[in-house]
Amino acid sequence: MGCEETPGADRSGERSQKSSQRISQRIVVATLDTLGEKMAGPAIRAWEISSHLAAQGHRVRLLTFAACQRQGAGFQAARTDVDGFRREVEGADVVVIQGYIAATFPWLHEVPQKIVIDLYDPFHLESLEAERYQPLDQRDAALSRALLELDAQVLRGDFFICASEKQRDLWLGHLAGSGRVNPLTYDADPSLRSLIDVVAFGTSDDEAVQTRHPVKGTVPGIGAEDPVVIWGGGVYNWFDPLSVVRAIDVVRRQVPDVRLFFLGMRHPNPDVPEMDMAVRTRQEADRLGLTGTTVFFHEDWVAYEDRVNYLMDADVGVSTHFDHIETAFSFRTRILDYLWAGLPIVCSAGDSFATLVERDGLGASVPVGDTDALASSIITLLSDDTAARSAREAVRGTARELTWQRTLQPLIRYCAQPYRAADHERVAAYRPAGQVSLLTALRRDLRAVSRTLRTSGARGVAAKVQWRLSRLRR
Repeated sequence: MGCEETPGADRSGERSQKSSQRISQRIVVATLDTLGEKMAGPAIRAWEISSHLAAQGHRVRLLTFAACQRQGAGFQAARTDVDGFRREVEGADVVVIQGYIAATFPWLHEVPQKIVIDLYDPFHLESLEAERYQPLDQRDAALSRALLELDAQVLRGDFFICASEKQRDLWLGHLAGSGRVNPLTYDADPSLRSLIDVVAFGTSDDEAVQTRHPVKGTVPGIGAEDPVVIWGGGVYNWFDPLSVVRAIDVVRRQVPDVRLFFLGMRHPNPDVPEMDMAVRTRQEADRLGLTGTTVFFHEDWVAYEDRVNYLMDADVGVSTHFDHIETAFSFRTRILDYLWAGLPIVCSAGDSFATLVERDGLGASVPVGDTDALASSIITLLSDDTAARSAREAVRGTARELTWQRTLQPLIRYCAQPYRAADHERVAAYRPAGQVSLLTALRRDLRAVSRTLRTSGARGVAAKVQWRLSRLRR
């Protein structure tokens, strides 16, 4: 059964108490990604946020401007539109938003609701790589749209969350440059944790349990006992799957029955096209004569609840990327799935997860683009039982520290006693010289987006504003 089509009814009278100590807040969580059995990173994060806030006794509504094809569990999930969204916000106490929403709806700057901005996706840095092969004017336009959105978010947020301490440093710089690190916010909390804190992408609170074998002994060409290396997500331009394909060509000379399985080639959001890197990866596997014998591509996206069966049919999880700024500040959610499934990990060096892999002994991190080192690490984890066992034990320990229930604590605490930012009156009253033109631009964009939503729906907005309205990875 799918979601309701929300009329945006005003529920301002709906307030209840879970107990005498805890007030039940009315919370709206808004995303631009598809909600369904098959979900990518932004939708998964919004879903888990909604689920865990509802478990705290809050009245939660998860809204999307894209397709909504599933019912919430303990919360309501619904598709919304321009007019409905405003009524939803007006009926809430707290609003959590992610992606390209703040600039689209400049009236959010004026509403009294407490607004949480989810900054887990540094999409301005992502745009540099995602648009890399486009004409310069198109690249400039994409970055300008991203910066316009970030300016609107930074101007309005009462509380900000991000995915890692390294990301927090990035966003503190952005907040400081925008005037949000000031005497008022500093005096309220010199650590600034009350302004921005870390809410990492988490692992499932439930233990991973396999109920079927969709890969081993099922996919033609993959035997029930074959060692499987899994690429646990989409294939995008900022990743380096080519090195993995070439490494597997080396690995098979020592481990002849090794199999490389790409989990999801087609993104669940229809607005996200196949990227050039996905095409090149297929071509490389074809060139080496590996397609269908050693390298396998699962064309469709895997259902969220079913992914555990694919992951637990693997022996090693891989994630490789290039050396650029997007890598430095990204948060590879697929690695959380590897941790949950108990998989030893081989990844590229250079991001926060590579540091975690090395620190906790979760597998191996290798130099970017080093095919030989990648092959050697995979061979070790497939052939050395002691090394594999040690990595799996370490993975299980780390996974317990990164469950959603743990990682969401800063947001859970905020929603228990939400507050406006210490400088909210100053931010509402003061406009830097450049901000007048920004807000004018936002209002102009709102009119254009409103027309597009009414005529073409969310898919039209995605095409006109930026196809990356959802997180493309994971």
